[in-house]
Amino acid sequence: MKETRLGEFEEIILLLVGILEDDAYAFKIAEEFESQTGKSVSIGATHSTLDRLCTKGFLSSELGKPTAVRGGRRKRIYTISATGQRALIASKELRTSLWNQYPALTKFAL
Repeated sequence: MKETRLGEFEEIILLLVGILEDDAYAFKIAEEFESQTGKSVSIGATHSTLDRLCTKGFLSSELGKPTAVRGGRRKRIYTISATGQRALIASKELRTSLWNQYPALTKFAL
């Protein structure tokens, strides 16, 4: 049976794929991660996480068209699957439920 839970880093990477849409390839995802979080990430960690998310069925990928900028090489573009969307929704619902149960924060409008 495939793993259906998301780790925090996986969740962020999956969200970034959704944000970047047709521009969701490994280097751009890593760049956006750094921009959004202020933390650095290696391209190796990005690739291994994308591979893991594909194995879990949360992402699919296909090769884009070759570009002169990349010396004729093609980018692997990632897309969130329906299973990935459900995993994100479940993760968001769990986190929201937990945050709403935290008594110290219920006093504040978030």
